[in-house]
Amino acid sequence: MCLKNLVLALSAILFSISAFSQPERWQQKIKYNIDVIMNVNENKFTGIEKIEYTNNSPDTLYKIFFHLYWNAFQPNSSMDVRSRELGKTVIRKGKDGKDVLDWDGRVTNRIAHLKENEIGYQKVKSIVINGKPQKLIEHETILEVVLDKPMLPKTKMLMNVNFEAQVPIQIRRSGRVNAKGIKFSMSQWYPKVVEYDYQGWNANPYIAREFYGVWGDFDVKITIDKNYMIAATGVLQNPNSIGMGYSTPGLKVAKPIKNTITWNFIAENVHDFVWAADTEYTHISKEVRKGLTLHVFYRNSSPSTDSAWNNVLYAAEKSLPYIEQRFGKYPYPQYSFIEGGDGGMEYAMATLLYGPGLGTVFHEWMHSWYQQILGTNESLYPWMDEGFTSYAEDEISAWYNKNYAWKSPWISEKQKANIIYQNNNPSEELPINQSGNYAGYFSLTKSPYEEPLTTHADHYNTNIGYSLSVYSKGAVFLNQLGYITSDSIRDKILLEYYRVWKFKHPNPNDFIRIAEKVSGLELQWYKEYWINSTKNIDYALGNISIDTLTSKALLTIKRIGKMPMPIDVVVTYKDGSSEMYYIPLDLMFGNKPTENKTPRIILKEWQWTHPEYSFPINKKLGDIKSIEIDPSKRMADVNRNNNKITIPEE
Repeated sequence: MCLKNLVLALSAILFSISAFSQPERWQQKIKYNIDVIMNVNENKFTGIEKIEYTNNSPDTLYKIFFHLYWNAFQPNSSMDVRSRELGKTVIRKGKDGKDVLDWDGRVTNRIAHLKENEIGYQKVKSIVINGKPQKLIEHETILEVVLDKPMLPKTKMLMNVNFEAQVPIQIRRSGRVNAKGIKFSMSQWYPKVVEYDYQGWNANPYIAREFYGVWGDFDVKITIDKNYMIAATGVLQNPNSIGMGYSTPGLKVAKPIKNTITWNFIAENVHDFVWAADTEYTHISKEVRKGLTLHVFYRNSSPSTDSAWNNVLYAAEKSLPYIEQRFGKYPYPQYSFIEGGDGGMEYAMATLLYGPGLGTVFHEWMHSWYQQILGTNESLYPWMDEGFTSYAEDEISAWYNKNYAWKSPWISEKQKANIIYQNNNPSEELPINQSGNYAGYFSLTKSPYEEPLTTHADHYNTNIGYSLSVYSKGAVFLNQLGYITSDSIRDKILLEYYRVWKFKHPNPNDFIRIAEKVSGLELQWYKEYWINSTKNIDYALGNISIDTLTSKALLTIKRIGKMPMPIDVVVTYKDGSSEMYYIPLDLMFGNKPTENKTPRIILKEWQWTHPEYSFPINKKLGDIKSIEIDPSKRMADVNRNNNKITIPEE
């Protein structure tokens, strides 16, 4: 074969491999051009949306759905009634002997008591397509648009949406005048087209949980009182006429003549847009690399407040290279940490933060990867977003504390000393970096509130069950995947998952298929047990006998829980040496690689149907000091008391 033909053949092979590794899933596309005028005195605004919607699906659409999130903030709404119903559930007795109820403490029964000028609403006055008003049917937080003409596959539609809204009292995520005094936290503020995907319309009423959206481009103009500073998704297009920390350094910005100014932000390839506004914001920023600027907006109420928010910018800059190395590159030109809202909530290129705590900072920022870039359907698979984000948060926090936290110029000497002490005295009871997630999961398994992770986010029976399942059990899923495949392989899985599925709305099976391809192991069983059921893991050391033929110790292990797993067993000998006995699970059809320098013996696979497994140890009973199942403690064994024995000295 000549060189030219060889090159062509290799190119064809590489193209084939690339095509195979880049699965295609059609995505709807949208362009929003939004123009709003805010009345800061009445807490209302009017707006016009010009929307270009592209139907990339193979289906003909006879209707379009919109989210009208703020209609939830009205007495007797679905969110209000659901919150009050969950608040009737008694979780436990408090230390004072009183019942602890299953409230979301931010919502409780507050919506029921809102007055007319405190409620939220979004009213769509009209939607016009091709000059014709469309039929609108409002279902509280979902607007149904009955199209006068069906939308064919592979076509575009232009919609003109005329709407008005009232900003609710700050209750959940959105609102005015939060507990810190931030005037406007503007999330879920515009009529938003519902995502249509391979499963159809995802017209989920707003009950309080998670979100899902269509990727697209936003061109947003906000006209507001000139005394307000705005922090938002996207890049400000008129910084030198705005100033307020956005303009070119050294440039003198002319004071506005009118009482209002118009801010213009553009964001590309995102599925949401958030903004916040206040008259007392402090704005700090830093270009951390060419093409990426980090912003922080906060109310500077004291020197300690100023230091804490400057520390957010410091921590974000120092952590970014590690985050990208572990989870994939951040693709957008800016990110804003914005004081506002009622806790921490993720949006495109921005987060609303109630305070400057770094755990929440890292958590909300990591949502940019799992909620904004990968874009999993949070309503159906909240654990794939919140769980993965919680896992990443803990890993990044541990890395940052070890490498940079104690160097920060924005914390006190006492704080530095405490961080150094914690670095030098890690917990050995649970997996390092993930102890909180394991503790949360173990608490869940001991409670009556666990439901399968396949449960829709809005339909969990309790708030506590939702939180512990989605955040804790979801995070343990990834850490335990490291036990099954090895941490190094799990890390490669996460990067490949990002590479293949960014901007494609992956589902659980998409992740499992990536994990199988990278690891070479069959892993559907892991999804079926950990995600689709509430079966738990409990392995125990059983009898130790003596093989009469060889005089070697014979160990029996018992599976008490209903979920099977591969098993690591470390035997430590009295001479100081140790051996790892690895028992593959038959459902895996393979072995994980050796993870450390401890000599490893790979045993015959354990059939999942068998409750017991026995194998000989290489030395005599008298040579053994201790035996332990999973010394790494990555396997979420609900009873570790039966995992280790120490042989007494004779």
